[in-house]
Amino acid sequence: PRSSAGPKQAGAGSGIGQISLTALLTDDGQNIDQGLVWRIYRVGQGPEKAALVAQHRDASPTLRLEPGSYIVNVAFGRAHLTRKIVVAAEHAGQERQERFVLNAGGLRVTPVLANGEAINDRIVTYDIFSDERDRYGQKTKVVSAIKTGVIVRLNAGIYSILSTYGDANATARADVTVEAGKLTEATLSHAAAKVTFKLVMRAGGDAMADTQWSVTTQRGEPIKES
Repeated sequence: PRSSAGPKQAGAGSGIGQISLTALLTDDGQNIDQGLVWRIYRVGQGPEKAALVAQHRDASPTLRLEPGSYIVNVAFGRAHLTRKIVVAAEHAGQERQERFVLNAGGLRVTPVLANGEAINDRIVTYDIFSDERDRYGQKTKVVSAIKTGVIVRLNAGIYSILSTYGDANATARADVTVEAGKLTEATLSHAAAKVTFKLVMRAGGDAMADTQWSVTTQRGEPIKES
């Protein structure tokens, strides 16, 4: 005879918990629908370290997890959030949703010369440092060698930008504040110029090969060798 009992809940009786994950830029914002990386770690007992058990690139993955403690990390560009979740045996078969509010925004840097002229963005890169400091008192580098015009996703906060024009000592610095859910546009002005050196036998002659150059400051500090 057929059973008259209704269908079982997914995972009921199996001890498996079902958790759906979603991420948002701000608490009142919409769900992020692309560009996310989820990493789930199982917390070990005693001295054992947390072990990676799953990684997803779906915007809103659904996890089926055994009872225990887990660490969930979600990354959106350089913005990220890590939180601990617990799957309880008594809640097996029940589905729940976990919302991760990244509190993040975007940063885009544009370089110009001091006279306002645009700079060829192929020869300008910049590094971003957080306001946090390491044990040596130095600001922590968040990302390096970023090309201009690229939007970098960051947790909300104060950052320092170091922009390098070319491959010598032409640099510019600025502090910016990244706000959650917003794109911050930063323009850095370089008081610099491109200089070309040639060693010739006579005025207007061709540049000589096998020439070694050394450029220093007036104090003798090295700037560039070629």
